[in-house]
Amino acid sequence: MRSTSRVLPLILLSCLVLAGCSRATLVYSNLDLLVPWTLNDYLDLDRRQKGELRGRLREHLAWHCSTQLPEILVGLEQLERKSASGQLNQHDLESHYQRAHEAMRTIAVEITPTASELLRALNDEQVQELRAALAENRREHREKYLTPPLPQQIRERAERMQDRLQFWFGELSAAQRQRVLLWAHTLGEQNRRWLESRERWQTMLLGAVEQRHREDFDARIAQLLQEREALLSASDRADLRRAEQAGLKLVADLYQLADEAQRAHLTGRLANLQADFASLRCLPPSNA
Repeated sequence: MRSTSRVLPLILLSCLVLAGCSRATLVYSNLDLLVPWTLNDYLDLDRRQKGELRGRLREHLAWHCSTQLPEILVGLEQLERKSASGQLNQHDLESHYQRAHEAMRTIAVEITPTASELLRALNDEQVQELRAALAENRREHREKYLTPPLPQQIRERAERMQDRLQFWFGELSAAQRQRVLLWAHTLGEQNRRWLESRERWQTMLLGAVEQRHREDFDARIAQLLQEREALLSASDRADLRRAEQAGLKLVADLYQLADEAQRAHLTGRLANLQADFASLRCLPPSNA
């Protein structure tokens, strides 16, 4: 959810491995400087708020770098080794995905107090700005992902996935592109389900912020950040599980269809990302 990654940015850290960002360490090292400005997409933080947020982010990033990054490196090493040996399979991907999922919740728990403090300190004008920005964001997403007819949604879904996968595998073969298209068809009206779930979460977040002076505010924010799946209906959770499994099977199948050059490309990407993260210093305090 885009608004989550902007308002609550440290969740991004556990996604860098999966996002294929070739400059992951640059984003990681400078996230404390970038976030106060990206937050302005949703509301206008004043100088004091930006300064306080930057300081707290430095603390959170140092915590993540020293306590969570070693586990990321272990996972990358395992994936690299499996890829290099030609033995990467869906079980390996599921294990890595589960670790990433658990890491996201650990990060959410860590940043919840900061998120609560930031959101509670918003003034009425900033809350109004947040409300308007989320409404505009929902309109843009509906126009982009839901207005097109379903066949176009499926085609664009396949194109977006191909772009992401080519970072890891290089140019996809005809058989691989066909497999991506099958995956996109399998998800059907996933755009609608995703947007409806996203909008419900945003509505709950905005409702909590509008009542930020209530005694249960911290608990409401904690639930929104830490227990998002628990807020889903049973059918939405089932849809989420199916989509996750479909994605993992897609990657496993593409690996099986990959030639030696593509597997070497994947192994190289994993090795480079591992080296980038291993080179990070654990972010000493900065006066920037």
